[in-house]
Amino acid sequence: MTHIRSHILAALAVAGIFVSAPAFAQSSACQEGQKILQERQGLIQQINKLTNGGKNKKLDPREACTIFSKLVTNGAAGQKWMTDNKDWCQVPDQLVQSFSEDHKRSQQFKGQACGAAAKMAEMEKRAKQQAQQGGAAGKMGGGLTGTLSVPKGAL
Repeated sequence: MTHIRSHILAALAVAGIFVSAPAFAQSSACQEGQKILQERQGLIQQINKLTNGGKNKKLDPREACTIFSKLVTNGAAGQKWMTDNKDWCQVPDQLVQSFSEDHKRSQQFKGQACGAAAKMAEMEKRAKQQAQQGGAAGKMGGGLTGTLSVPKGAL
């Protein structure tokens, strides 16, 4: 997760160049880009809270999936905005490239987090079904509540 954090922080540092660009105040289209980047920064802060600044190795995949889904949506909007307004708002090529790479990483992390969340949901569903069926699914075959016969006689 610290790998994610370092890439995101690097992208934000580049975004800082973008936010301070002199042409930013020229157009409402340029101000829209600023809103997208501010929203992105807020989402990254949420991710940092989940990871406790990179100190927490365990994440709740459901929370991570939700935040990364929003981050991917934001990234798609950001890429479209940059494509449409790059020249008018004087967006540096370095920012466009960095943002694109960051967006690809966000998509990968979203896939991992949402995949883990789906597996957790499936495991919880199965556990609930087993609990409703009395928990015993045979001799140690379906869970820890089964019975095991000890062989009689000499081993």
